[in-house]
Amino acid sequence: MKNHIPHADQQAAPAPVTFAQAFVYWLKLGFISFGGPAGQIAIMHHDLVEKKRWISEKRFLHALNYCMVLPGPEAQQLAIYIGWLMHRTWGGIVAGTLFVLPSLFILSGLTYVYLAFGEVTFVKGIFNGIKPAVVAIVVFAAWRIGTRALKNKLLWSMAATSFIAIFALKVPFPYIVLGAGILGFIGGKIVPEKFQVGGGHGASNKSYGRALFDDDSPAPAHTKFSAMHLLKLIVAFLALWGAGMLLLGHPVLQDMGEFFSKAALVTFGGAYAVLPYVYQGGVEQYHWLTGTQMIDGLALGETTPGPLIMVVSFVGFVGAWTRQIFGPDALLLAGFAGACVATYFTFLPSFLFILAGAPLVEATHGDLKFTAPLTGITAAVVGVILNLALFFGWHVLWPKASEAAPFAGSFEWFYALISAAAFIALWKFKQDVMSVIAACAAIGLIYTYIV
Repeated sequence: MKNHIPHADQQAAPAPVTFAQAFVYWLKLGFISFGGPAGQIAIMHHDLVEKKRWISEKRFLHALNYCMVLPGPEAQQLAIYIGWLMHRTWGGIVAGTLFVLPSLFILSGLTYVYLAFGEVTFVKGIFNGIKPAVVAIVVFAAWRIGTRALKNKLLWSMAATSFIAIFALKVPFPYIVLGAGILGFIGGKIVPEKFQVGGGHGASNKSYGRALFDDDSPAPAHTKFSAMHLLKLIVAFLALWGAGMLLLGHPVLQDMGEFFSKAALVTFGGAYAVLPYVYQGGVEQYHWLTGTQMIDGLALGETTPGPLIMVVSFVGFVGAWTRQIFGPDALLLAGFAGACVATYFTFLPSFLFILAGAPLVEATHGDLKFTAPLTGITAAVVGVILNLALFFGWHVLWPKASEAAPFAGSFEWFYALISAAAFIALWKFKQDVMSVIAACAAIGLIYTYIV
C-alpha cells in the first residue's frame, strides 16, 4: 500500500467542531449505521479519520481496541468515547444515545408491522435486498480493518488462528480475546517491533493529514483521571439504574429490567455471543416470545441501523405485547414500553464503562505495554469479523440451511450477485454505505414483486 500524501489543505488540523455540529453527525450516524459493528466501525473510520479528520487513526484504533475488550456493543462504545474526547461527558452521552435512538424507533415500528400485519411483501422485499448488502459491508469492513491491522506475518497468523478457533473449534469469543491479549503482551516483550505503538495498524505509514485530535495533540484537561469524577459517575449510574427499576410498575417490565441488566454484563463478543443467553431467558425462562420469533427478530436486527444487539428491543416489544401488560387495547404502547425498557437497561452500562475508563485509555495510547495486548486483540478480531461475514453469507445465500444440513435448499444466486455487486461498489468505486444499501433495497423490492 502506497503512502498517502496529504494535500496542502490537510497539513493543518481541521477547525474545532462545535457541539451542534457533532450532534448533527451523531444523529446522522444513528440512521445510517448498518452492517453490524464491523460496518459501523468502518463508517466511523471513513467519516471521522479519513474525511473529517476529527481523530487520528492511531487514537481511533487504540480506543477501538479498548472497546473490544468490554462487554456491550463496541461500535456504540467507540462513539461514546469519541464524543467524550471531543465534548466531555455530555458529548459522550449524546453520541451514545443518538447511536441507538433511531434504531429503537425504527425497529419498534417494524416489530409492530411484524406483529400486527404478518407477512408484508413490501417490507420483505426491502429486507431481501438489504441482507446481501450487509454481507458485502461486513466483508468489506474485514478487508479494510485487516489491511490496516495485519502488517506482518505474526499478526496474520493470529488473525487466522482466531478464525479457526471461532469457526471450526467454536471457541467462545471472550477466550479468544483473552488469549490474543496474553499473546500480545508476551509478543510486546519478545518482538516489540511487531506490536508497535498505534496497535500495529500501520497508521504511521498512512496519513490523512493532521487531525483535530492527532497522535501528538496535548491531552485535554477533561481526559485526565479524577477520583472524584469517577465517584460521581458511579453514583449517577447507580441512581439512573435504581430510578429506572423503581419506575417499572408492571412485573413483566421489572423482570425485563433485571434480565437485560444482567445481559449487558455478559455481552462480550457482541450480539452473537449473547444471543444464546437472551434466547434462554426470553424464550425458555420468561416465555416472552417463541423461538421462531427470536429468529425473525435477529433478521430485523441485522437489517436495521444501530448495534445488532438492538435485537433486545425486539424481544422487549414482543414480550410486552404478548403479555398485554396494558390490556388488549394498548398493545402498541405496551410493546414500545417493553422495547424502551430492554434498550435502556442493556445500553446503560456502556456509558459507565467508557466514561470511567476512557481517561486511562487516553493516558496509555503511547505506551507499548498497554498497546501490545490490544494489538493482538485487534488482529484476532479480524478473524472474528471474517467468521461473522461467513455466518451472514450462509444465512442469506442458503436461507433454508441448518447446522445439520448446512447447504439444504436452493442457492440464492440472485442475492449472491447483489452481494458481489455491493462489495465491488464499496471497494472499487468507493461508494458510501448508505447509497449501496438504498440501491440494494430497491433491487430486492423489485425482484420480490417480479418473482
